[in-house]
Amino acid sequence: MNIIKHITNVRALQAFQLIRFVVLFLINIIFSKSNLKLGEIGTYETFLLIAGGVSFFWIGGMIQSLLGVYNNSETFGKSEKNSIFFNITLVFLFLSILSAILVFFSQDFISKLFSLNGHNIPYMKILFMYIVLSGPVNLVEYFYLLINKPIHIIVYGLSTFALQLVCVTLPILLGYDLGYGLYGLLFVNILRFGILLIIVYKYSELKFSKDFLKEFLKLSAPLILGILLSGSAQYIDAFLVSYKFDEAKLAVFRYGAKEFPIFVLLIYAYSNAMTPKFANKDNLQSALLELKQEGKKLMSWIYPSSILLILTSKFLYPIVFNPNFAESAVVFNVYLMIIVIRFLFTRPIVIGFKETKVIFWSSFFEIILNVTLSLILINVWGIVGVAVATLISYIFESLYLIIYLKRKHNILPNSYLSVKQYLFWTSLLIIAFVFSFYI
Repeated sequence: MNIIKHITNVRALQAFQLIRFVVLFLINIIFSKSNLKLGEIGTYETFLLIAGGVSFFWIGGMIQSLLGVYNNSETFGKSEKNSIFFNITLVFLFLSILSAILVFFSQDFISKLFSLNGHNIPYMKILFMYIVLSGPVNLVEYFYLLINKPIHIIVYGLSTFALQLVCVTLPILLGYDLGYGLYGLLFVNILRFGILLIIVYKYSELKFSKDFLKEFLKLSAPLILGILLSGSAQYIDAFLVSYKFDEAKLAVFRYGAKEFPIFVLLIYAYSNAMTPKFANKDNLQSALLELKQEGKKLMSWIYPSSILLILTSKFLYPIVFNPNFAESAVVFNVYLMIIVIRFLFTRPIVIGFKETKVIFWSSFFEIILNVTLSLILINVWGIVGVAVATLISYIFESLYLIIYLKRKHNILPNSYLSVKQYLFWTSLLIIAFVFSFYI
């Protein structure tokens, strides 16, 4: 019982993201050890990539907007029961259906884009239904977060992802083709959608609100555009590398151009869980203090882990992959340095204040700087130069938001960041990064 008392919304959402990552990773491992051909595994990855590609930006933007508006809605005020959940579910369902229709009528283009055989996307009927359902079910854990049900988040994560592991992999292990595994994935999402409907029915009024939707969409638009711009940067970087070099060099870049997923998931979950606490400015100081203290705890183990990875990546990459990917380790080390920016938790504050336009402009300037520097540095340091350009542009975006909070709200970094510890660990990380070149 004592353990249950210590499970906060922050820790519950972090645990949920960790469970999700582990299950998806296990599915990849099981597929690689099964009788599936490499092409079929590629089809599965393409299935998920298409579904995510048409929805990641509006799902991410609207979830962040939801966290900022729930306790600070101009339409509903601070009423205990309103129709926020109901209206947001309608929006997510509508956009998911729209995304599915877009994919259906763009099959020729998508097939050419992903070099698929024929003009039809494999398992299109399953993909259509998956896109329709997978958008709205992203709301479940955040609805639980907003109604302060951390145990529900963990139970929901454990049960549904354990079921997903079984339903997706068991048919494959029994000798059936990939389609049965995808039907298993669809079945799990139908159950998740049922849970979403139960939450909406129990905790929300079933009443359409035009005024709230206007408020919500106005708040969401800059965040959606910002995420779309940020998300497009990785594709632009890959295009520049493929234009300048051959396919082998692109593969080397892609294998290294990624942050360590567990770190990103935990920090992202923490940031999202903290966002609603900044919606009420009466509790601003306590929210800033909590942001600072919890961030300090995350630093104490993520930074040492990042340092260890930087110092060992050159040895690990040739072992995990093969010696041809040795240069990927250098790119990976540059991307690990982005953790320095991840601990500058300015976004949850700005989004909590419902000042989302600044997020768009910071992302807009970030991508311009990223592309400009990539074009310059790719001629200086090759693929490593593209990674350095990404790091510099991320630093710029964070500084932009830090200056904004100082000028607009007089909120200094030491209000939400343990500056001494941050500088100490960042210095060690930089030293490790420089030292890694001489190993």
